[in-house]
Amino acid sequence: MGIITMIVIGLIAGAIARLLVPGKENFGIIWTIVLGIVGGYVGGTLGSLVFSPHKFSVHPPVAHAFLGAIVGAVILLIIYKAIRARV
Repeated sequence: MGIITMIVIGLIAGAIARLLVPGKENFGIIWTIVLGIVGGYVGGTLGSLVFSPHKFSVHPPVAHAFLGAIVGAVILLIIYKAIRARV
């Protein structure tokens, strides 16, 4: 996957996660992209723990990877809000 594709998917996944989690964040576009990209890693890790690695021959389908990125970004955003509320 190219770096541009990763940035675009990160932006879309981060923006969807920000829409799904209630409340306002003071994130700019760069932090939204970072949220989506890191969320992709979190979602991919959780997906590999839940699903057998032998179900897909080489890589999971793009739709599943994108959904995993959204789920991972939502999880990270909820953790961020919980930590920020305590500080």
